[in-house]
Amino acid sequence: MKQALICGVSGQDGAYLAQLLLNKGYQVCGTSRDAQMSSFQNLVRLGIREQVKLESMALTDFRSVLQVLKKIQPDEIYNLAGQSSVGLSFEQPVETLESIATGTLNLLEAIRFTGAPIRLYSAGSSECFGDTRGEAADEDTPFRPRSPYAVAKAAAFWEVANYREAYGLFACSGILFNHESPLRPERFVTQKIVAAARRIAAGSTDPLCLGNLAVKRDWGWAPEYVEAMYLMLQQEQPDDYVIATGESYTLGEFVATAFEAVGLDWRSHVAVDKSLFRPTDLAVGLGNPAQAKLKLGWQAQDRMPEVVRKMMLKS
Repeated sequence: MKQALICGVSGQDGAYLAQLLLNKGYQVCGTSRDAQMSSFQNLVRLGIREQVKLESMALTDFRSVLQVLKKIQPDEIYNLAGQSSVGLSFEQPVETLESIATGTLNLLEAIRFTGAPIRLYSAGSSECFGDTRGEAADEDTPFRPRSPYAVAKAAAFWEVANYREAYGLFACSGILFNHESPLRPERFVTQKIVAAARRIAAGSTDPLCLGNLAVKRDWGWAPEYVEAMYLMLQQEQPDDYVIATGESYTLGEFVATAFEAVGLDWRSHVAVDKSLFRPTDLAVGLGNPAQAKLKLGWQAQDRMPEVVRKMMLKS
């Protein structure tokens, strides 16, 4: 029976990945900075809280990482931990860099130090590409990060590539474009929109305040994206992959789809708040997942309209 270690198991992706791996017969251990204090609410929502072994681990503390690796002895590690909000990274740049870049480096060094044949998946981000001027980004597109979050993810990406090349580690980065689900917290704009549409449909008169409605993003369905993570670690050779739908929609179109699902015209309930604009933002996010389809046999099934409808139904 394979042993998987999921760093950041309490988040959206960690919970869905734990569910996927349990269904495939894995023993799953998940980590959090303080496993005794965390509620692991997403695991509870999926009905798998009791099936996942939980450990406390501070990714920014090499000794803590090494202790957990020696205790669990995983076959596969999925690194999904770290500060996950682009907007928040402008307010907490140091925490963002340390939790993502230093955390990833500690995992890589711990794997190298133990000498165990561990396979590592590291969560990259489409934010690393920056502004591609509407062109679909693939694995050869240069990085031009435009936020502290993107800078941290870019650093982690090159750490993974370096350890793969220098030490022969089986280490992969998944460069994932936006992927959503009902497990998203409301600090993410997609869940904020879905929650507001449902609230207003139930009679609330408070408007939904949003930033730039013209930004375009490539939105997919999170449970599909964790399958791609799993598939990357089942290949003969490690590689990096762009995971996306290949279609891009504006935030305004996302809003319209959500309000349409509850029979409302969004224009009567949405206000643009300039204070919510980011210091720098990407006009268009669009991915080219051709390599994932060719090598992994993976292809997104749900695009933005289906994603919104599923979120509206299950929230």
